[in-house]
Amino acid sequence: MYLTRHSTPTGPRWAVDGKLLPAGVTLSALLALPQSQLTPLLTEWANGEEASGDLLAPLDDHQEVWGSGVTYLRSRDARKAESETAADVYQQVYDADRPEIFFKQVGWRTVGHGQIVRIRADTTWNVPEPELCLVINAAAQIVGYTVGNDMSSRDIEGENPLYLPQAKTYDGSAAVGPGIRLAAAVDQTDLAISLEIERDGAAAFAGETSTGQMKRTFPDLAEYLMREMTFPYGALLMTGTGIVPPDEFSLQSGDITRITIDGLTLENTVA
Repeated sequence: MYLTRHSTPTGPRWAVDGKLLPAGVTLSALLALPQSQLTPLLTEWANGEEASGDLLAPLDDHQEVWGSGVTYLRSRDARKAESETAADVYQQVYDADRPEIFFKQVGWRTVGHGQIVRIRADTTWNVPEPELCLVINAAAQIVGYTVGNDMSSRDIEGENPLYLPQAKTYDGSAAVGPGIRLAAAVDQTDLAISLEIERDGAAAFAGETSTGQMKRTFPDLAEYLMREMTFPYGALLMTGTGIVPPDEFSLQSGDITRITIDGLTLENTVA
């Protein structure tokens, strides 16, 4: 099943497989349900009118977006290369039992497919990070995934690891979408991920990887996120990137990023 959120004259409305759900249904309410109840309820409701209107980011204001770092070998190497003072920190995290988990964005500041992402004005080295983004319910169960763009300022983080929040969290730093594909964690372990960056109508960068290249498992990442925190409205968790453009590359205003995971494409223009 596939959940999308649409702009309508009466406000945002959710849809499943292209059919509008009853007015008032929210992702917060759906993620408060046990996983076993979610699919039967959506099947019962999936008889509304055809969904239309612009796509919105597939989350409510109540969800938080969190991030995971150094979950792919390529990410470890890139973080070590950008760091001026603490390259060994990233090797230690890659080898450790405890993953790197960090706060990324609040729901109301997260943008969706077709909307604007940003690079910070006080940076010179910026990249998109294409990531599978887990959708986790209040009971810490992984119920599905969406596509995530974890915009990052590599020069800020590389200067000092303690600057990670400034490198990762700012207006326009997080995009998710276009919708949520309901799927168990076991069905997400070998999905193709690709990134295309278009500049002035031509390809500026392209890369691909697979969730099968991750060192860590999705249940492990979700468990650490939920270990000492409650999320009564559920949460989204980006799971790290295995695609990093070369060190000489930096995003520019006007670039278009396209991230595709198993047929779902999230496209954003950079400002």
